[in-house]
Amino acid sequence: MGKKLVNSLKNAFAMYSRLPVPGPEWTEENISYTMCFFPWVGAVIGIVTWAVFLLKGWSKAQGFAFGGLFFTILFVLIPLFITGGIHMDGFMDTTDALSSYQSKDQRLAILKDPHIGAFAAIALGMYLLADAALYSAVTSRSMVVICLGFCLSRTLSAWSVIAFPKARQDGFAAELAKASGRGTRPVLVVYLVLLTLAMLMAGGIPGLVSLLAAGFWFLYYRWMSVRRFGGITGDLAGYFLQGCELFICAAAVITDVLIR
Repeated sequence: MGKKLVNSLKNAFAMYSRLPVPGPEWTEENISYTMCFFPWVGAVIGIVTWAVFLLKGWSKAQGFAFGGLFFTILFVLIPLFITGGIHMDGFMDTTDALSSYQSKDQRLAILKDPHIGAFAAIALGMYLLADAALYSAVTSRSMVVICLGFCLSRTLSAWSVIAFPKARQDGFAAELAKASGRGTRPVLVVYLVLLTLAMLMAGGIPGLVSLLAAGFWFLYYRWMSVRRFGGITGDLAGYFLQGCELFICAAAVITDVLIR
């Protein structure tokens, strides 16, 4: 059991991050608890983001002449740098597929197409600009919610992988779902409870609104994936994760500004 957990941990970071973690052989046994450790990648992103936020405050107090845009762009880049953009790739592929207005089979084919389409490029630019705009107005309270949101988005994404219908029974998401150990769902439920309590206690009303935003996006994601694709895929899970993080960020920052 211990070896399964260690190998699942390594595979989670090897697959979903660019951190130098050597992944063991990709077997059903070695990925049986990968979804349990997927949110841990979000924890790393949250810790690094919070550290940079503290650095921003310290550098300002010391009188260093970093403009606000400098740290804003760093906040935007941190998740992409740590993950290598694997989820953004799914976001872009899904945007192209949804924008095609083709049949279900054709949309699934577009997900597998390695080329980037015009709609994906437009969506990427809009996403990054929106992210930068939100981070430019971040405070310590909203930043705590955002950092916890990196774990929440991955917990919900992991749940969808093991519980939602699959568009392809031979796809990556289906493989992970099939291999997931029986303890995966209880662990994810514990994560959800702890993250909900943490976001409410640390974020107050912005934390509550962020949770509602994440829940709304999660429900939309299930409806959209089943209706438009016949179920989820790895790309759709990435689409959800990126959208969830943007919704959490927007809800936290905007609510915090309005009630300040």
